[in-house]
Amino acid sequence: MAEEGSTADGRPWADLPRELADHMRPHLDEVADDMMQEIQTRVREYDRPGDGSYSGTLRLAVERVLHYFVDRVADPGHEPGSVTDFFRAIGRGEAGEGRSLDAMQTAMRVGGMVAWRRLTEGAETLEVSPRMLGAVGEALMQFQDELAAAAAEGFAQAKAAVAGEMQRRRKRLLDLMFADPAATSEAIADLAAAAHWPVPRTVAAVALGSHDARKTAFPPDILADLTRRTPSLIIPDPDGPGRAKLVDRALAGTLAVVGPTVPVTEAARSIQWARKTLGLVSRGVIEADAGVIRSVEHMSTLILFQDEELITSLAELRLAPLAHLRPSQQDRLAETLLAWLQSGRNANEVAMRLHVHPQTVRYRLRQLEELFGDQLLDPDLRFDLEIVLRARALLADKPGEHIIPQAREAVGESGEVVSFRRG
Repeated sequence: MAEEGSTADGRPWADLPRELADHMRPHLDEVADDMMQEIQTRVREYDRPGDGSYSGTLRLAVERVLHYFVDRVADPGHEPGSVTDFFRAIGRGEAGEGRSLDAMQTAMRVGGMVAWRRLTEGAETLEVSPRMLGAVGEALMQFQDELAAAAAEGFAQAKAAVAGEMQRRRKRLLDLMFADPAATSEAIADLAAAAHWPVPRTVAAVALGSHDARKTAFPPDILADLTRRTPSLIIPDPDGPGRAKLVDRALAGTLAVVGPTVPVTEAARSIQWARKTLGLVSRGVIEADAGVIRSVEHMSTLILFQDEELITSLAELRLAPLAHLRPSQQDRLAETLLAWLQSGRNANEVAMRLHVHPQTVRYRLRQLEELFGDQLLDPDLRFDLEIVLRARALLADKPGEHIIPQAREAVGESGEVVSFRRG
């Protein structure tokens, strides 16, 4: 029998004598029997004596592999499409059943070992030299690699399809939970089951600011949709043991605001507060600390800015006595008045808060008494003043943001010019 060496490009098929296929064909049924027995003995997952259909599928796979191998020996240009498609389908099937490729890959190694054993046993009869036997072994290993690659490709395709569908279901679930009016618990439970998301007792919604979606990964129990106008998450049982630290780790390096913890059917309320908080963070009203921002820690600020048109109107009414002053005077007196209200109307404590001399504070307080008069004696009016002054302080130094009336004057009934002032 003629001998040929391996080609330079490493393809062994062209190096094999075509007549070798004729010697192999009569023995294919015997080799298939040996492979079946060895695979079922050594790979537990393939030993299903009571399942005739499964054994039939295994036999079909073994026979296809053997016949294709021989056909390719006979014709190196033989198209591999049918057998690789078959193994691609096997890979998809394994993924669909929730199994890994470990058992199949083990079965392929066992089958290859049986084939190699039968080849070496017949090598002397066929007068195959060691060099030619090496070429056959190389072809056999390459063939195994091709089939394993096809199965892995099908497996990956199926996994990607399942993951994509699961992600779409989870996005629909997140949309449903953020819907207004709120979805029923039954509707949420049905879609959650389809999305393989265990329904928790409580949730917290998260609004994300700037982030790199390519580097953002979250634990599997967190619902995420980073494609929304405001990228959003839903965290299950956020107040459970260790959950706060887990959330902080998951959101590290991302501008994230966690809304209040609510029942599952009220997730829309949680995301509403998270978005509102994120908006105030973006404006600089709420400082963005190094860690995750939680809405519940800024509730008073959120209340102040829940209706900014209303708070502005209240400021125009209550701070009107300051409207005719220069901005620098407005700032000093507004700061002093807020400190005075917050410190129980104690001038010495105001001086300590503002780091100014007590005499300076007393001078400013006299100015305030002249401007506001009896308003400073009315508890309800003092409460209003503290509200609008707190809002004003939060907007201090923000370009374009102010909550104090500009210098304005009005014409009285007699025609004289009067300022906004009471008392």
